[in-house]
Amino acid sequence: MSLLADSGPKAHTHSGETLVPDQSRAERTRSWSVADFELPTGREEDWRFTPVGRLTDLLADAGGSAELDVTHHLPEGVTRSVVPADEARALGAPAPGDRAAAVAAAGGDVTIIDIPAEAELTEPVRISLTGTGGDTVRAHHVVRVGHFARGTIVVEHSGTADYTELLSVLAGDGSQLTIVSLQDWADDANHLGQHDVVVGRDASVRHIAVTIGGGIVRLNTNATYAGPGGSFEGLGVYFADAGQHLEHRLFVDHEAPHCSSNVEYKGALQGETAHTVWVGDVLIRAAAEGTETYELNRNLVLTDGARADSVPNLEIETGEIVGAGHASTTGRFDDQQLFYLQARGIPEDEARRLVVRGFFNSIVARIGDAEISDRIMAAIDVELEGGAA
Repeated sequence: MSLLADSGPKAHTHSGETLVPDQSRAERTRSWSVADFELPTGREEDWRFTPVGRLTDLLADAGGSAELDVTHHLPEGVTRSVVPADEARALGAPAPGDRAAAVAAAGGDVTIIDIPAEAELTEPVRISLTGTGGDTVRAHHVVRVGHFARGTIVVEHSGTADYTELLSVLAGDGSQLTIVSLQDWADDANHLGQHDVVVGRDASVRHIAVTIGGGIVRLNTNATYAGPGGSFEGLGVYFADAGQHLEHRLFVDHEAPHCSSNVEYKGALQGETAHTVWVGDVLIRAAAEGTETYELNRNLVLTDGARADSVPNLEIETGEIVGAGHASTTGRFDDQQLFYLQARGIPEDEARRLVVRGFFNSIVARIGDAEISDRIMAAIDVELEGGAA
Protein backbone atom coordinates (compact mmCIF):
# COMPACT_ATOMS: atom_id res chain seq x y z
CA MET A 1 0.00 0.00 0.00
CA SER A 2 1.31 3.42 -0.88
CA LEU A 3 1.59 5.71 2.13
CA LEU A 4 0.50 8.53 -0.15
CA ALA A 5 -2.76 6.79 -0.96
CA ASP A 6 -6.02 8.44 -0.03
CA SER A 7 -8.60 5.69 0.33
CA GLY A 8 -11.72 4.88 2.31
CA PRO A 9 -14.39 7.12 3.85
CA LYS A 10 -13.38 10.33 5.56
CA ALA A 11 -14.78 12.01 8.63
CA HIS A 12 -16.48 15.04 7.10
CA THR A 13 -16.76 18.08 9.30
CA HIS A 14 -18.73 20.56 7.23
CA SER A 15 -21.83 21.92 8.90
CA GLY A 16 -24.82 19.63 8.49
CA GLU A 17 -22.81 16.60 7.36
CA THR A 18 -22.62 13.34 9.27
CA LEU A 19 -19.26 12.21 10.55
CA VAL A 20 -18.25 8.93 8.91
CA PRO A 21 -15.57 7.11 10.96
CA ASP A 22 -12.87 5.08 9.26
CA GLN A 23 -13.63 1.36 9.36
CA SER A 24 -9.92 0.49 9.61
CA ARG A 25 -6.76 2.27 10.67
CA ALA A 26 -5.46 1.46 7.17
CA GLU A 27 -8.04 3.79 5.61
CA ARG A 28 -6.85 7.00 7.22
CA THR A 29 -5.50 9.67 4.91
CA ARG A 30 -1.79 10.20 4.25
CA SER A 31 -0.90 13.24 2.15
CA TRP A 32 1.63 16.05 1.78
CA SER A 33 -1.18 18.49 0.96
CA VAL A 34 -2.75 20.47 3.80
CA ALA A 35 -5.93 20.77 1.72
CA ASP A 36 -6.47 16.99 2.00
CA PHE A 37 -7.14 17.37 5.73
CA GLU A 38 -10.21 19.14 7.04
CA LEU A 39 -9.69 21.72 9.79
CA PRO A 40 -10.53 19.66 12.90
CA THR A 41 -13.46 20.65 15.09
CA GLY A 42 -12.88 18.21 17.94
CA ARG A 43 -15.72 15.94 16.85
CA GLU A 44 -13.45 13.68 14.77
CA GLU A 45 -12.22 10.44 16.34
CA ASP A 46 -8.57 11.47 15.97
CA TRP A 47 -9.17 14.87 17.60
CA ARG A 48 -11.93 14.25 20.15
CA PHE A 49 -9.60 14.45 23.15
CA THR A 50 -7.59 17.44 21.90
CA PRO A 51 -8.49 21.07 22.81
CA VAL A 52 -8.44 22.16 19.14
CA GLY A 53 -10.00 25.53 19.96
CA ARG A 54 -6.68 26.57 21.50
CA LEU A 55 -4.65 25.48 18.45
CA THR A 56 -6.07 27.64 15.66
CA ASP A 57 -2.75 29.16 14.63
CA LEU A 58 -0.96 25.80 14.59
CA LEU A 59 -3.58 24.28 12.28
CA ALA A 60 -3.87 27.23 9.88
CA ASP A 61 -3.05 26.72 6.20
CA ALA A 62 -0.18 29.16 6.19
CA GLY A 63 1.60 27.82 9.26
CA GLY A 64 4.31 30.10 10.64
CA SER A 65 7.46 31.74 9.33
CA ALA A 66 9.36 32.00 12.61
CA GLU A 67 12.17 29.62 13.63
CA LEU A 68 13.38 27.98 16.79
CA ASP A 69 16.95 28.35 18.01
CA VAL A 70 18.48 25.08 16.80
CA THR A 71 21.76 23.50 17.85
CA HIS A 72 23.09 20.34 16.21
CA HIS A 73 25.78 18.27 17.90
CA LEU A 74 26.99 15.73 15.36
CA PRO A 75 29.52 13.00 16.17
CA GLU A 76 32.33 12.39 13.70
CA GLY A 77 31.06 11.00 10.41
CA VAL A 78 27.49 12.27 10.81
CA THR A 79 26.52 15.02 8.36
CA ARG A 80 23.81 17.64 8.09
CA SER A 81 22.36 19.19 4.94
CA VAL A 82 19.40 21.38 4.03
CA VAL A 83 17.27 20.63 0.98
CA PRO A 84 14.00 22.00 -0.47
CA ALA A 85 10.78 20.33 0.69
CA ASP A 86 10.10 18.75 -2.73
CA GLU A 87 13.50 17.08 -2.76
CA ALA A 88 13.05 15.74 0.76
CA ARG A 89 9.77 14.07 -0.18
CA ALA A 90 11.60 11.97 -2.74
CA LEU A 91 13.71 10.35 -0.02
CA GLY A 92 10.96 7.89 0.89
CA ALA A 93 9.66 9.45 4.09
CA PRO A 94 5.99 8.67 4.88
CA ALA A 95 3.54 11.45 4.14
CA PRO A 96 1.82 13.33 7.00
CA GLY A 97 -1.07 11.60 8.73
CA ASP A 98 -2.95 14.63 10.01
CA ARG A 99 -3.38 18.33 9.32
CA ALA A 100 -0.77 19.47 11.85
CA ALA A 101 1.94 17.32 10.29
CA ALA A 102 0.96 18.49 6.78
CA VAL A 103 1.31 22.10 7.96
CA ALA A 104 4.75 21.28 9.37
CA ALA A 105 5.83 19.74 6.05
CA ALA A 106 4.47 22.64 4.02
CA GLY A 107 7.27 24.92 5.15
CA GLY A 108 10.42 25.72 3.27
CA ASP A 109 13.66 23.80 3.62
CA VAL A 110 14.08 20.41 5.30
CA THR A 111 17.05 19.46 7.49
CA ILE A 112 18.62 16.09 6.65
CA ILE A 113 20.79 14.21 9.16
CA ASP A 114 22.82 11.31 7.69
CA ILE A 115 24.41 8.53 9.74
CA PRO A 116 26.65 6.55 7.37
CA ALA A 117 26.41 2.81 6.83
CA GLU A 118 28.16 0.59 9.40
CA ALA A 119 28.90 3.55 11.67
CA GLU A 120 29.02 2.85 15.41
CA LEU A 121 28.43 6.14 17.21
CA THR A 122 30.08 6.44 20.62
CA GLU A 123 28.05 9.53 21.52
CA PRO A 124 24.52 10.58 20.58
CA VAL A 125 23.43 12.90 17.82
CA ARG A 126 21.84 15.83 19.68
CA ILE A 127 19.30 18.24 18.20
CA SER A 128 18.30 21.00 20.62
CA LEU A 129 15.33 23.20 19.68
CA THR A 130 14.51 26.21 21.85
CA GLY A 131 11.60 28.61 21.51
CA THR A 132 12.34 32.18 22.49
CA GLY A 133 8.83 33.60 22.19
CA GLY A 134 5.23 32.80 21.38
CA ASP A 135 5.77 32.66 17.62
CA THR A 136 4.22 29.95 15.44
CA VAL A 137 6.97 27.68 14.10
CA ARG A 138 6.99 24.68 11.77
CA ALA A 139 9.85 22.35 10.85
CA HIS A 140 10.66 19.04 9.17
CA HIS A 141 13.71 16.91 10.00
CA VAL A 142 14.68 13.72 8.15
CA VAL A 143 17.15 11.29 9.71
CA ARG A 144 18.68 8.66 7.41
CA VAL A 145 20.50 5.77 9.03
CA GLY A 146 22.71 3.61 6.82
CA HIS A 147 22.63 -0.18 6.87
CA PHE A 148 24.18 -1.87 9.93
CA ALA A 149 24.78 1.50 11.61
CA ARG A 150 24.35 1.86 15.38
CA GLY A 151 23.58 5.05 17.25
CA THR A 152 21.36 7.24 19.41
CA ILE A 153 19.55 10.45 18.48
CA VAL A 154 18.34 12.87 21.16
CA VAL A 155 15.87 15.61 20.19
CA GLU A 156 15.25 18.17 22.94
CA HIS A 157 12.47 20.77 22.99
CA SER A 158 12.43 23.67 25.45
CA GLY A 159 11.40 27.32 25.83
CA THR A 160 8.19 28.89 24.55
CA ALA A 161 6.68 28.47 21.08
CA ASP A 162 3.68 27.24 19.12
CA TYR A 163 5.39 24.43 17.23
CA THR A 164 4.29 21.99 14.52
CA GLU A 165 6.85 19.29 13.83
CA LEU A 166 7.45 16.42 11.42
CA LEU A 167 10.35 14.07 12.17
CA SER A 168 11.00 11.29 9.64
CA VAL A 169 13.44 8.51 10.55
CA LEU A 170 14.57 6.02 7.88
CA ALA A 171 16.45 3.15 9.53
CA GLY A 172 18.46 1.10 7.05
CA ASP A 173 18.62 -2.69 6.93
CA GLY A 174 20.28 -4.25 9.95
CA SER A 175 20.68 -0.92 11.77
CA GLN A 176 20.19 -0.43 15.51
CA LEU A 177 18.84 2.97 16.53
CA THR A 178 17.53 4.67 19.66
CA ILE A 179 15.54 7.91 19.34
CA VAL A 180 14.85 9.99 22.46
CA SER A 181 12.40 12.90 22.15
CA LEU A 182 12.30 15.16 25.21
CA GLN A 183 9.45 17.69 25.55
CA ASP A 184 10.55 20.02 28.36
CA TRP A 185 8.67 23.12 27.24
CA ALA A 186 7.56 26.09 29.32
CA ASP A 187 3.97 25.93 30.53
CA ASP A 188 2.70 28.28 27.80
CA ALA A 189 4.16 26.32 24.86
CA ASN A 190 2.05 24.26 22.43
CA HIS A 191 3.53 21.40 20.39
CA LEU A 192 1.91 19.25 17.70
CA GLY A 193 4.33 16.61 16.41
CA GLN A 194 4.42 13.58 14.14
CA HIS A 195 7.33 11.15 14.34
CA ASP A 196 7.50 8.58 11.55
CA VAL A 197 9.85 5.61 11.88
CA VAL A 198 10.51 3.30 8.92
CA VAL A 199 12.18 0.12 10.18
CA GLY A 200 14.42 -1.59 7.63
CA ARG A 201 14.86 -5.33 7.12
CA ASP A 202 16.24 -6.92 10.31
CA ALA A 203 16.64 -3.44 11.82
CA SER A 204 15.91 -2.58 15.45
CA VAL A 205 14.52 0.82 16.46
CA ARG A 206 13.63 2.10 19.91
CA HIS A 207 11.64 5.36 20.17
CA ILE A 208 11.37 6.97 23.61
CA ALA A 209 9.04 9.93 24.17
CA VAL A 210 9.46 11.91 27.38
CA THR A 211 6.98 14.74 28.01
CA ILE A 212 7.38 16.72 31.22
CA GLY A 213 6.52 20.25 30.08
CA GLY A 214 4.24 22.27 27.83
CA GLY A 215 0.70 23.60 27.89
CA ILE A 216 -0.59 21.36 25.09
CA VAL A 217 1.63 18.61 23.69
CA ARG A 218 0.24 16.12 21.16
CA LEU A 219 2.78 13.68 19.74
CA ASN A 220 1.91 11.06 17.10
CA THR A 221 4.46 8.27 16.68
CA ASN A 222 4.04 5.99 13.66
CA ALA A 223 6.09 2.88 12.86
CA THR A 224 6.16 0.98 9.56
CA TYR A 225 8.36 -1.84 8.28
CA ALA A 226 10.32 -1.82 5.01
CA GLY A 227 11.09 -5.55 5.17
CA PRO A 228 10.83 -8.68 7.31
CA GLY A 229 12.67 -9.21 10.58
CA GLY A 230 12.29 -5.64 11.85
CA SER A 231 11.77 -4.75 15.52
CA PHE A 232 10.19 -1.59 16.95
CA GLU A 233 9.98 -0.60 20.61
CA GLY A 234 7.94 2.46 21.60
CA LEU A 235 8.48 3.71 25.15
CA GLY A 236 7.09 6.78 26.85
CA VAL A 237 7.04 8.73 30.11
CA TYR A 238 4.82 11.72 30.85
CA PHE A 239 3.89 13.80 33.90
CA ALA A 240 0.99 16.24 33.68
CA ASP A 241 0.44 19.02 36.19
CA ALA A 242 -2.51 21.36 36.67
CA GLY A 243 -3.77 22.83 33.38
CA GLN A 244 -1.56 20.68 31.13
CA HIS A 245 -2.83 18.53 28.24
CA LEU A 246 -0.32 15.84 27.24
CA GLU A 247 -1.41 13.51 24.44
CA HIS A 248 0.51 10.59 22.92
CA ARG A 249 -0.76 8.56 19.97
CA LEU A 250 0.96 5.58 18.40
CA PHE A 251 0.29 3.61 15.24
CA VAL A 252 2.33 0.48 14.53
CA ASP A 253 1.58 -0.76 11.02
CA HIS A 254 2.66 -4.39 10.59
CA GLU A 255 2.70 -4.93 6.85
CA ALA A 256 5.86 -7.04 6.50
CA PRO A 257 6.07 -10.60 7.85
CA HIS A 258 8.05 -11.80 10.88
CA CYS A 259 8.38 -8.41 12.56
CA SER A 260 7.83 -7.47 16.21
CA SER A 261 6.74 -4.46 18.23
CA ASN A 262 6.47 -3.62 21.90
CA VAL A 263 4.89 -0.43 23.26
CA GLU A 264 4.99 0.67 26.90
CA TYR A 265 3.96 4.13 28.15
CA LYS A 266 3.64 5.30 31.75
CA GLY A 267 2.15 8.57 32.94
CA ALA A 268 1.40 10.40 36.18
CA LEU A 269 -1.06 13.23 36.77
CA GLN A 270 -1.67 15.70 39.55
CA GLY A 271 -3.57 18.94 39.93
CA GLU A 272 -6.90 20.32 38.83
CA THR A 273 -7.60 19.89 35.08
CA ALA A 274 -4.41 17.91 34.42
CA HIS A 275 -5.27 15.76 31.40
CA THR A 276 -3.35 12.99 29.63
CA VAL A 277 -4.35 10.98 26.57
CA TRP A 278 -2.76 7.80 25.30
CA VAL A 279 -4.06 6.08 22.15
CA GLY A 280 -2.27 2.99 20.87
CA ASP A 281 -3.20 1.51 17.48
CA VAL A 282 -1.64 -1.69 16.14
CA LEU A 283 -2.60 -3.03 12.71
CA ILE A 284 -1.50 -6.49 11.61
CA ARG A 285 -2.18 -6.78 7.90
CA ALA A 286 -2.97 -10.01 6.05
CA ALA A 287 0.60 -10.27 4.72
CA ALA A 288 2.21 -9.82 8.15
CA GLU A 289 2.42 -13.47 9.15
CA GLY A 290 4.66 -14.27 12.10
CA THR A 291 4.02 -10.93 13.82
CA GLU A 292 4.53 -10.55 17.57
CA THR A 293 3.21 -7.39 19.25
CA TYR A 294 2.14 -6.06 22.64
CA GLU A 295 1.17 -2.62 23.93
CA LEU A 296 0.80 -1.42 27.51
CA ASN A 297 -0.25 1.87 29.09
CA ARG A 298 -0.28 2.61 32.83
CA ASN A 299 -1.43 5.84 34.46
CA LEU A 300 -1.00 6.96 38.05
CA VAL A 301 -3.49 9.59 39.26
CA LEU A 302 -2.01 11.42 42.23
CA THR A 303 -4.75 13.95 43.05
CA ASP A 304 -8.42 14.62 42.53
CA GLY A 305 -9.38 16.67 39.47
CA ALA A 306 -6.94 14.96 37.08
CA ARG A 307 -8.12 12.87 34.10
CA ALA A 308 -6.36 10.14 32.14
CA ASP A 309 -7.82 8.72 28.90
CA SER A 310 -6.30 5.48 27.64
CA VAL A 311 -7.43 3.75 24.43
CA PRO A 312 -5.57 0.65 23.18
CA ASN A 313 -6.68 -0.74 19.79
CA LEU A 314 -5.63 -3.93 18.04
CA GLU A 315 -6.69 -4.83 14.48
CA ILE A 316 -5.69 -8.23 13.09
CA GLU A 317 -6.22 -9.39 9.50
CA THR A 318 -4.43 -12.76 9.74
CA GLY A 319 -4.47 -15.59 12.24
CA GLU A 320 -0.90 -16.65 11.42
CA ILE A 321 0.83 -14.63 14.14
CA VAL A 322 3.11 -15.40 17.08
CA GLY A 323 1.10 -13.32 19.51
CA ALA A 324 -0.71 -10.03 20.02
CA GLY A 325 -2.16 -8.28 23.03
CA HIS A 326 -2.71 -5.02 24.87
CA ALA A 327 -3.41 -3.78 28.38
CA SER A 328 -4.29 -0.48 30.03
CA THR A 329 -4.59 0.47 33.70
CA THR A 330 -5.39 3.74 35.43
CA GLY A 331 -5.39 3.96 39.20
CA ARG A 332 -4.78 6.13 42.20
CA PHE A 333 -1.71 6.29 44.39
CA ASP A 334 -1.24 3.03 46.30
CA ASP A 335 -1.79 3.92 49.96
CA GLN A 336 -0.52 0.49 51.05
CA GLN A 337 2.88 1.15 49.48
CA LEU A 338 2.97 4.53 51.19
CA PHE A 339 2.05 2.98 54.55
CA TYR A 340 4.69 0.27 54.14
CA LEU A 341 7.45 2.83 53.65
CA GLN A 342 6.22 5.14 56.41
CA ALA A 343 6.06 2.20 58.82
CA ARG A 344 9.79 1.82 58.28
CA GLY A 345 10.55 5.39 59.27
CA ILE A 346 10.50 7.07 55.85
CA PRO A 347 8.72 10.48 55.90
CA GLU A 348 5.54 10.74 53.82
CA ASP A 349 6.93 13.14 51.19
CA GLU A 350 10.01 10.98 50.68
CA ALA A 351 7.93 7.80 50.54
CA ARG A 352 5.64 9.35 47.95
CA ARG A 353 8.63 10.35 45.83
CA LEU A 354 10.12 6.85 46.02
CA VAL A 355 6.89 5.20 44.89
CA VAL A 356 6.52 7.50 41.87
CA ARG A 357 10.19 7.12 40.96
CA GLY A 358 9.81 3.35 41.09
CA PHE A 359 6.73 3.59 38.84
CA PHE A 360 8.73 5.36 36.10
CA ASN A 361 12.09 3.66 36.59
CA SER A 362 11.41 0.63 34.38
CA ILE A 363 11.25 2.94 31.36
CA VAL A 364 13.66 5.71 32.37
CA ALA A 365 16.40 3.13 32.99
CA ARG A 366 16.16 2.00 29.36
CA ILE A 367 16.83 5.44 27.87
CA GLY A 368 20.57 4.82 27.79
CA ASP A 369 21.53 8.46 28.32
CA ALA A 370 22.46 9.22 31.94
CA GLU A 371 22.07 12.98 31.53
CA ILE A 372 18.54 12.68 30.12
CA SER A 373 17.56 10.09 32.75
CA ASP A 374 18.79 12.32 35.59
CA ARG A 375 16.95 15.32 34.16
CA ILE A 376 13.70 13.35 33.96
CA MET A 377 13.91 12.15 37.54
CA ALA A 378 14.83 15.65 38.74
CA ALA A 379 11.85 17.12 36.86
CA ILE A 380 9.54 14.49 38.41
CA ASP A 381 10.84 15.44 41.87
CA VAL A 382 10.09 19.11 41.15
CA GLU A 383 6.56 18.25 40.00
CA LEU A 384 5.95 16.20 43.14
CA GLU A 385 7.22 18.99 45.39
CA GLY A 386 4.88 21.42 43.65
CA GLY A 387 1.95 19.09 44.14
CA ALA A 388 2.72 18.60 47.80
CA ALA A 389 2.96 22.37 48.27
